[in-house]
Amino acid sequence: MTSRPDPTKITPYQWLVLFVAWLGWVFDSMDATIYAIVLHPALHDLLHAGPGGAPVSDADIGWYGGIIFSIFLIGWAIGGVLFGVVADYFGRTKTLIVTILIYAVFTGLAALSETWWHLAIYRFLTALGVGGEWAAGAAIVAEVWPEEKRAKAAGILQSAWAVGFFLAAAGNLLLRGYGWRVLFLVGVLPALVALLVRLWVKEPERWVKARALELQAGTALGVKLPEIFRGDLLRPTLVGAGLAFVAVFGLWGATNWTATLVRRLPDMKGLDAATVATNVSYAIMWLNVGALAGYLAFGPLADRFGRRPVFALMCAGSFVMLPVIFLVPRPYEQVLLLLPLLGFFNNGIFSGFPIYLPELYPTRLRATGAGFCFNAGRVLAAVGPFLTGYLEQSLGSLGRAASAIALIYLLGLAILPFAPETKGRPLPD
Repeated sequence: MTSRPDPTKITPYQWLVLFVAWLGWVFDSMDATIYAIVLHPALHDLLHAGPGGAPVSDADIGWYGGIIFSIFLIGWAIGGVLFGVVADYFGRTKTLIVTILIYAVFTGLAALSETWWHLAIYRFLTALGVGGEWAAGAAIVAEVWPEEKRAKAAGILQSAWAVGFFLAAAGNLLLRGYGWRVLFLVGVLPALVALLVRLWVKEPERWVKARALELQAGTALGVKLPEIFRGDLLRPTLVGAGLAFVAVFGLWGATNWTATLVRRLPDMKGLDAATVATNVSYAIMWLNVGALAGYLAFGPLADRFGRRPVFALMCAGSFVMLPVIFLVPRPYEQVLLLLPLLGFFNNGIFSGFPIYLPELYPTRLRATGAGFCFNAGRVLAAVGPFLTGYLEQSLGSLGRAASAIALIYLLGLAILPFAPETKGRPLPD
């Protein structure tokens, strides 16, 4: 007798799919993070180049930096929703290739910016690819990996974001003497990943079968998005979008200002620009030490305790840690010690979305639903960076502004009682 293959065993091809998707997310994260790291020097140059060359204040950088952050999030939302539908209609692999090329090319072109609004346009176009790549990558990993291992795979996949943060910080550290434009040029590297996807990854069998049935039924491209708001899918859609909105609002409204916070610490006064840049890089790295731990911990914790309790833990931890770090002035060394805790909660929550969101939708709507939930809230969350700049001017400090933004995590805790618990359930067909 021949033994049946073990459906829980991970094959080399499944590892390959995870690796390619993970690599795409690494560079996705790196390109998204580059702007946060170079925000201060880039806007100092671009705003100073305006009429009369007037001095640029921290408030000016906060204001225009917030605008560009917000524009980036709007592009991310549009790309995530649009390419989520495209991935369900045309395929996960094709969508991965297109979106990786989009974010790679336009990150590189940002190096050519001559004014702040040039930079805003390039960041918007970059974000279209960043958002779309998430939806396709989450769907393909969820559909290729075994049911019992999906949470593990999603945690590994989300860990790519921490690695991308490390790469961006390391690039800033190594290239700190060459100016901010060179760091944007490094963002072209992900184009190589698109080639790997084209050569190595085929469409998931789940999607191929589901798409064949749709073709028989004559399903049109434009009907997919409305379906996630009908019947039993309405509640999961509202809950998923609400949770993602909270996570994104908190991250971009507060945590992604960490580089700016470090630059303004009393310890940084009087130091040369290269030394400050080095300290900022180390701070981003320490933040992502905690983020990496949070990404990898979410899956095992969610399998043991359920999806909802772990989302609640991450929301509560973020609510506490943001004021602790941003509101109380501390020496640089103390900030470094606290940043991993913030990263664990505030970034770690994002590991829940590639686990949870694909579990809410059938195959024919999986990328559409996950892409919409994870990204649609970014339109509202785009107010976060803009609001941070406004609150800083109104309240008188970045610490008070970030502490006010932390209140959003109370909304996340209020949403969770309505969230369907998917622990132990098979991926819907």
